[in-house]
Amino acid sequence: MLYSYNSGSFPNDMGNIVASAYGDVNGDGIADYVYLTAVKAPDGYYLRDITLVIKDGRTGIKQSAKLPSNAGYSPGLFLGDFTGDRINDILIGINSGGSGAIMFYYVFSDVNNRLSMIFNYEDFNNEYQYKVNYLNYYKVSVQNQTDKYTYILDITYKGGEYLSEIYTNEGILKAPIEGWVDPLSGLYPVDFDGDGIYELLGYQKIAGRYHADSLGFVQSILEFKNMKFELSSQYVAIFGSRG
Repeated sequence: MLYSYNSGSFPNDMGNIVASAYGDVNGDGIADYVYLTAVKAPDGYYLRDITLVIKDGRTGIKQSAKLPSNAGYSPGLFLGDFTGDRINDILIGINSGGSGAIMFYYVFSDVNNRLSMIFNYEDFNNEYQYKVNYLNYYKVSVQNQTDKYTYILDITYKGGEYLSEIYTNEGILKAPIEGWVDPLSGLYPVDFDGDGIYELLGYQKIAGRYHADSLGFVQSILEFKNMKFELSSQYVAIFGSRG
């Protein structure tokens, strides 16, 4: 989904810049100053009213956009071309501070000073739904219900004590068990084919009987096509065992 933002009011940014980067984001060949402002809580770590601000390197005119999820910890910026137009886009990540290390992510384009959001983590989390079920004989099925991919995990690496709690000696489930896939906990810019255009590599934790019972991660590679980020490939990574 594409969101548009117009130049508008923004907070007094003197002294409350929490992340910044330089790069040409509007396509005029002159580096712009891209930064995030925020209001700090008394503890100095929790931030609220996190706002994206772009200062045009040629004119000095500022644009701003308050982020939909605009409170959290340790916000960061990355500038790189995600769309293939050879102009830097803006990737923003914010730690929610909640359980599960859930992150808030946005990507903005500002070509010709037209600021638009081209990736919103909430849209991604809502679009891709999963079903996680334990199977007989020490297996777990992870189904991407959106794109109809199915992954079968071998969980024998979890060890005898873990397995004996949920399986009989014959490897049959004692009772049905469902897990789940977390929202995004990581989203990283990676130029997989070395063409100067970045893809997004997303990580989502697969949880078993409870959240700390981690079974691995869904890894999604997103590529910008048809005016949006689309899933180009997906993998599941599991933990190994020593022995």
